[in-house]
Amino acid sequence: MKAIIGKKIAMTQIFDKDGKAVPVTVIEAGPCFVVQKKTSEVDGYEAVQIGFDPAKEKRVTNPLKGHFSKAGVKPTRVLKEFREATDMEVGASFGPEIFEVGTTISITGKSKGRGFQGVVKRHGYSGGPQTHGSKTGRIPGSIGNSAYPGRVIPGKKLPGHMGDAQITVQNSTVMGVDAEQNLIWIKGGVPGARGSYLTIKATGK
Repeated sequence: MKAIIGKKIAMTQIFDKDGKAVPVTVIEAGPCFVVQKKTSEVDGYEAVQIGFDPAKEKRVTNPLKGHFSKAGVKPTRVLKEFREATDMEVGASFGPEIFEVGTTISITGKSKGRGFQGVVKRHGYSGGPQTHGSKTGRIPGSIGNSAYPGRVIPGKKLPGHMGDAQITVQNSTVMGVDAEQNLIWIKGGVPGARGSYLTIKATGK
């Protein structure tokens, strides 16, 4: 199975073999534990449930304590399902060694929440003129139309809630792997703030 749960640590840069600086994101990927394997006979579909980031037992509910105890693993903060086949048994652990340098991956995470924002920040509008007595400033401008259809068309880019949404970045590249420290370097940026959780999958593209 080429999928893992990670935590965003920071951004930095490394130098490739040609001496060019490459921006990378450092992610703590693992150790992850196989908590449950679902089968089509019992659950109706094939999947594997993975746990990541150890948690204190007092912060885990009693049903989850039994769930982790049955698998023979310590409680974790994150549980995610992957509908991928694996030959690993329940209770097994793994880390970033499942990836090789150069592997193409997709990363899913929750973007930073920006609150309620206007069109300049949310959609990149340039705003109105700043001279000659103009009072348009950062407003969106006209949003409707004439007598027909006489309404605001759905999908119009307007002020509103920004960020705090699930984002997937595709076709990223693994630039380095440190199995001893459970670290992985991924080219470019990834969604979310420092300390946020990410799902990393090999795409095979």
